[in-house]
Amino acid sequence: MDFSYTEEQSALRALAARLFGERFSDEYRKVFARQGEAYDRPLWAALAQAGILGTAIEARHGGSGLALTELALVLEEQGRTLAAAPLLATLVLGALPLQRFGNAAQQALLPKVAAGDVVLSAALEEEGATDPLEPTTFARRIAGGWRLSGVKTFVPYALQAQFLLVSARTETQGASLFLLPQTAPGLTVEPQRSTSGEPQGRVTLHDVLLGTQDVVGAGSETDAVRWTIERARVALAALQLGVTGEALRRAAAYVSEREQFGRPIGTFQAVQHRLADCYIDIEALRSTYLRAVWALDQGLSASAEVLAVKWWTAQTGHRVTHAVQHVHGGLGADIEYPVHAFFLHAKQLEIALGGATQTLAGIGRELARGSVQPFT
Repeated sequence: MDFSYTEEQSALRALAARLFGERFSDEYRKVFARQGEAYDRPLWAALAQAGILGTAIEARHGGSGLALTELALVLEEQGRTLAAAPLLATLVLGALPLQRFGNAAQQALLPKVAAGDVVLSAALEEEGATDPLEPTTFARRIAGGWRLSGVKTFVPYALQAQFLLVSARTETQGASLFLLPQTAPGLTVEPQRSTSGEPQGRVTLHDVLLGTQDVVGAGSETDAVRWTIERARVALAALQLGVTGEALRRAAAYVSEREQFGRPIGTFQAVQHRLADCYIDIEALRSTYLRAVWALDQGLSASAEVLAVKWWTAQTGHRVTHAVQHVHGGLGADIEYPVHAFFLHAKQLEIALGGATQTLAGIGRELARGSVQPFT
C-alpha cells in the first residue's frame, strides 16, 4: 500500500510553500509586525489568485473540490513561515461547516471566500469553559427564530471577519451553530491580545435576534458543532507540525554551527538526545494527525483519534519549542530572535480548543463510554 502523497497534493504543498516563503521571511515578519495590520492582504490576494483559498471548496462554489487532507498541507506550510493569514479561521472554521451544513443562502458566501473577498471565523470557546462541545452561550427559540445571549472569547480574526459562526446551547437540540454578520444588532466585538500576536476578539451577544434560516445544519442528524471542532483540532495539528518542524530544523542548523570547547555543540550527547526527543515527538504528532485527517475525510467516526492528535499537538508544541529555546542558550530568550516567534505560536496552538490536561480527560471519557477500545 502506498502512503505517499499524490502528485497533485505534492504540487499544492510546493505552491503554498513558495507563496508563503517568498513573502514571510524573518525580516519581513518583523516589518509586518510593526505595520499593525491584522493579516497580509497582498498575500491573501495571491493565495486567492493561485486557487489556494478554494482548496477544499467544491467546484460548484468556485473551488478546487479537494478535501481536508489537502487543506492541512497548506496549513503545514503556513506554520513553517508563521505567515499572517486567516486560513484556519476562514477555510476550516467558516467555509467547511457552511459547505457541509449550510443552506443555499449561507453557501452563497463560498465563492466569495475562494475569491478572497470574505473572511469568516467561528466563536467556539468561552471563558472558564472546559469543553467547547458544551457551550454556555444560550439560544432561546422565539416566534420566527432565535435569541442568542452569551460571551465568546479567543475568536480568531473576530474583528476582520464579516460573518461569524457561533456555537450556542439550545433547550431541545443541544449545541447548534448559528451564522450571523458581525454587524448584527446586539453583537459587540472587543480586541484581545493573543500569545502569538494573531488578532483575536471577545464576542458578546446580548439578545441577538436571528431567523430560522440562520441555523447552520438545521434538520441535520450530524452535530455541526462537533463536526466543526474535530476538523479545527486537526487543522491546529497541521499548523503545529509546520511550526515545530521548522523550529527543530533551525535548532539543528544552529547546533551544527555554534561551537563550544572547540567543536559544534551538536556533537554533545546531551544536545543530541534533546533534539532526538523533539524529532520523536514531531513524528508522533504526524502519525496521529495523518490517522485523524484520513478518518475524517473518509467520513468515519474519529472522536478518539481527534482527541489523541489534539493531545499530541499540545505536548509536541510545549516540549519541542522549549527544547529549541534551550539549545539556543541566551539567544532563545531573546524576543527579537526568530525562534521566539515559533515558541509563541506553538504555545497558542497548544491551548486552543483544549490543552493537554483537558484533552486527556476527554480521552478518558471516550474510553469510559466504550466508544473506543484501549490498546492491550
